[in-house]
Amino acid sequence: MTTDPDRFRVREGDKVDLSKWATHVKPLFDTKDGYREQLAKQVTDLSRLQAKFYAANSHALLVIFQAMDAAGKDGTIKHVMSGVNPQGCQVFSFKHPSTQELQHDYLWRTTRDLPERGRIGIFNRSYYEDVLIARVHPEILRTEGVPDAATPSRIWHNRYRSINNLERHLHANGTRVLKFFLHLSKAEQARRLVARIDDPEKNWKFGNADIEERGFWADYMKAYEKCLSATSTDDSPWFVIPADDKDTCRLLTSRIIVDTLEGLKLEYPKTTPERREELLAIRSTLMA
Repeated sequence: MTTDPDRFRVREGDKVDLSKWATHVKPLFDTKDGYREQLAKQVTDLSRLQAKFYAANSHALLVIFQAMDAAGKDGTIKHVMSGVNPQGCQVFSFKHPSTQELQHDYLWRTTRDLPERGRIGIFNRSYYEDVLIARVHPEILRTEGVPDAATPSRIWHNRYRSINNLERHLHANGTRVLKFFLHLSKAEQARRLVARIDDPEKNWKFGNADIEERGFWADYMKAYEKCLSATSTDDSPWFVIPADDKDTCRLLTSRIIVDTLEGLKLEYPKTTPERREELLAIRSTLMA
């Protein structure tokens, strides 16, 4: 891969204007076979690193995916994590909160599913929904029973601060947080939604809500810009991944996860001389 994935990272303090971030870049491969080879190598690297990550049991990794409908979150998760041992990886998809969840603060339902040490946790949507869809549709705040719902300008500031504090706390305690916004163009979304209608086997993926939410596209872009600007930090960065080309999107996402795990410089737990001697004694007994 010749493209530096770090170019898609939102720097802490940057004011994001999504119209200046590409939804499509030059493919990172010459042929479809070239794409498959690159992805297979990165999946193999991720599998190797995940085994060491699990054995070291010193860190956790939380990977968050946010995007507009049809941007390819499910497919990216499926392809990128295809080589990871299911025992060391957990995927959670957060949709409309339940009645029980609405009785708690908005961070409660996702906090329950944070990954344990040695494991990779993937959030398909996340607590960020409460500064995205709730910002586009402020009537949602009333269903959440927020005390100061009548003054939403204060709510967003407070929620950004709460999210930053949560992620700062997670980082300090060994959980690394990676956040991916799959940046899809409105035209490409239309093509994908039409494809879902044209293919009977994909009709189940299409919902009328997709069309309704598409009408708020500009509002969502503004909500994402404010969110990315306020919550991308050095320790818990956002990456704006061009999503019009699914293959390039998957390669970039995979590369960033691999680079993050490699950066931890983890090693398998070392056996002490005493333990080694004990193991050799056990081996002798087994061989006898």
